[in-house]
Amino acid sequence: MDTAAYAEGVIPPYYDSLIAKLCARGRDREEAISRMSRALDMFVVEGIFTSIPLHKRIMADADFRAGNIDTKFMERFLAQNNNKEAMKQ
Repeated sequence: MDTAAYAEGVIPPYYDSLIAKLCARGRDREEAISRMSRALDMFVVEGIFTSIPLHKRIMADADFRAGNIDTKFMERFLAQNNNKEAMKQ
């Protein structure tokens, strides 16, 4: 993890969205994704909204896990996830 944030630190209301950078690696893609998923589960940030839930969903996505990604991945991913949320309602 790379960050300047610290315990009991205060993030101003107009904060930069890059509070911390979390990186993971492994022997192969599967291990790196598993390590990142575990790290995201353990990552705690309180008091502000983060993109951690989004990154957890990306790590769990079958296409992402299989490496089926390109420059349009996020558009497809978000559209697919919005459709799933709409079906729940």
